Amino acid sequence: MEYRRLGKSGLKVSELSFGSWITFGGSLNNVGIKQCMRAAFDAGVNFFDNAEAYGGGASELLMGEALKEYRREDLVISTKIFWGGNGPNDTGLSMKHLIEGTKGSLKRLQLEYVDLLFCHRPDPTTPIEETVRAMDNIIRSGLAFYWGTSEWSAQDIQTAHEVAEKIGAIPPTMEQPEYNMFRRKAVEEELTPLYAKYGLGTTTWSPLESGILTGKYNEIVPKGSRLHFHPELRGRLAAEKVKKLGKLKSIADSLGCTMAQMAIAWCLKNPNVSSVITGASRVDQVNENMEAIKVKNLLTEEHMVEIESILK
Repeated sequence: MEYRRLGKSGLKVSELSFGSWITFGGSLNNVGIKQCMRAAFDAGVNFFDNAEAYGGGASELLMGEALKEYRREDLVISTKIFWGGNGPNDTGLSMKHLIEGTKGSLKRLQLEYVDLLFCHRPDPTTPIEETVRAMDNIIRSGLAFYWGTSEWSAQDIQTAHEVAEKIGAIPPTMEQPEYNMFRRKAVEEELTPLYAKYGLGTTTWSPLESGILTGKYNEIVPKGSRLHFHPELRGRLAAEKVKKLGKLKSIADSLGCTMAQMAIAWCLKNPNVSSVITGASRVDQVNENMEAIKVKNLLTEEHMVEIESILK
């Protein structure tokens, strides 16, 4: 496992990380969560991702129980604040919700602090200056070490940096964008100027495009699959993608790996990616995903050019 610096910060995160979206509190119970986290940790993963919105808080509760088995210093734990409930101040990036939401997450996780704290989405109803002040307050209070954004535009991230410099506050360190073979614009185009300008780190999510890049889907969604349980994601499965998947699979076969492993390894080849967040509902899926580290070294420049020709 390679440990990459989170942008220009001194923090090192495992190139592959493990996230709890959809599975914790859904298909995974307490025993399954502990087993999957242990398999990831034994493979070298030190970064585990969560959010107050996942499972309505259940995901943090379950992870909090599992974390008792580890030395805190060996882990990098993140959570994300935005959707915290149905009350008028339980959603968004106001000073009130960010501070109260963070304390609520810490209580569920049974932690004194998280290493990374994300603003889970942009909030057009709250001034960015208020959000920056709140995150600065949280960092200086010791409730988190670094703060960042998730699915923010490059312009909003730049504004946050400008505001932070103006008021003497701590700026965001990282962004958590979606990134995979089919969703590339944010990481490869929009955020590009910020990598050098601010030393922005990225912890990318959905490397398998909600399971599509495992190669197990065609136009018919199999029962028991992620797209079966989450029909709102089915719009991503288009005939055009299915055709490309067939061509991509031939490359994976030539490398002696699965489609999933190649898709994750492809993300790792991007030097601006600090960590790729993986997910799994079974230990064997965790182990399969971790093998992507080896596949990364097998992907030559010729392979990357061939993959690019298919994707475009």
